[in-house]
Amino acid sequence: MHGKTFFGDVLVVDDMAANLDVVSQILGDAGCEVSVALNGPRALQLVSMDPPDLILLDVQMPEMDGFETCQQLKNSPESWDIPVVFMTALDNTDDKIRAFDLGAVDYITKPFHEKELLLRVRTHLHQRRWNQLLESRVKERTSELKIASEKLHQSQLQVVESEKMSALGSMMTGVAHEINNPLGFLDGSINNTTCHIQDLIEHLELYQDYYPDEVEEIRNHAEDINLSFLVEDLFKILSSMKMATERMKSISRSLRNYARGDIDQAVVADLHEGIDGTLLLLTYRLKGNDYRPAIEVVRNYSVLPLIPCFPGQLNQVFMNIFANTIDMFDEMAQEKASPEYWEVNPQQLRVSTAMNDDMVEIRIGDNGKGMTEEIQSKIFDRLFTTKAVGKGTGLGLSISHQIVVEAHGGSLTVTSQPGEGSEFCIRLPNGHGDSVMFPE
Repeated sequence: MHGKTFFGDVLVVDDMAANLDVVSQILGDAGCEVSVALNGPRALQLVSMDPPDLILLDVQMPEMDGFETCQQLKNSPESWDIPVVFMTALDNTDDKIRAFDLGAVDYITKPFHEKELLLRVRTHLHQRRWNQLLESRVKERTSELKIASEKLHQSQLQVVESEKMSALGSMMTGVAHEINNPLGFLDGSINNTTCHIQDLIEHLELYQDYYPDEVEEIRNHAEDINLSFLVEDLFKILSSMKMATERMKSISRSLRNYARGDIDQAVVADLHEGIDGTLLLLTYRLKGNDYRPAIEVVRNYSVLPLIPCFPGQLNQVFMNIFANTIDMFDEMAQEKASPEYWEVNPQQLRVSTAMNDDMVEIRIGDNGKGMTEEIQSKIFDRLFTTKAVGKGTGLGLSISHQIVVEAHGGSLTVTSQPGEGSEFCIRLPNGHGDSVMFPE
């Protein structure tokens, strides 16, 4: 009595009824649901009606031998992934090679030992179950990621439509949450896999202890696969995978913390500090390159009060305008790479600030190629861009306009003439009058 140690649907194909009875009895006692077929065509019919988890297939059969039966099974989309184990009295290398070439997963030589049969069947049923589980989990996670991707896409569209930068923080939190779902599954799977492999190795060691005089085939196989190294290296691989998931979890936590750090209430801030900080981040882009000299930054600051605002959002506005100006100079450099041209027309990015009534004005100008009236009329439209495909999305200035207008109750305008450069003017309430209120 072997006990119900494993379960699975097994199809046994053999033209000898006595063999079918023996194998069916052994597998049935072990907890398997067993179906039988006396020939290849009947086996193919049964598989098409109710695919089993494993097929034990005799080679020497009339009408259609095991090799042809296996080939038809592997050619069918309904049965190609069902593991096939050959059972035969043939014991030559060519037959074994042919069996594996056809897609068999194992080869049992008759007469077989009952324990060997059970061990091999159990191994392949477990492997089949694990493969099915992993495929199911992959499909499930893929579906979840697809849904998450669609939700993310919708969130992005909402951000663009509403132009509320606060939604970006929520989006990043959502991304971190979606990362954690498959990451948690992977982390748990590594733990489970480690335990399962440890159990299998302990089981293997028991066989080695109780059957020290291994047969030559097993001994040769152990040498071929370098069994001792394989066992040692396997746990190193799992350990490395575990370290990788821990690193990914750390990155996810950092992403959530960054999103959580975004303020949702106005604070008093120094605008000059934000402008200078943003220019500092762009230092590497302001430097000269193979096509042009360095872009000169000209500051003309007036004394400004500290104003209530969302400094992170305004820094994004500064970044978008500065980056667009640098992109424009880079495009000009591609068109006019002559050093003599730049000596006569040095590139300048000008930033000036002033108080005008109850409004703070920040003017960002350049001496670049300027814009036509048509482009000026569309410059703040969503998805409008004059850049080549792949060089810009057309969201930067649109979002900047919404930040200034909707989040701060100010205005963002542009004046330009072709060949004479452009100037963006940001006007913000200083926040010290009783009538100043931020939009909800």
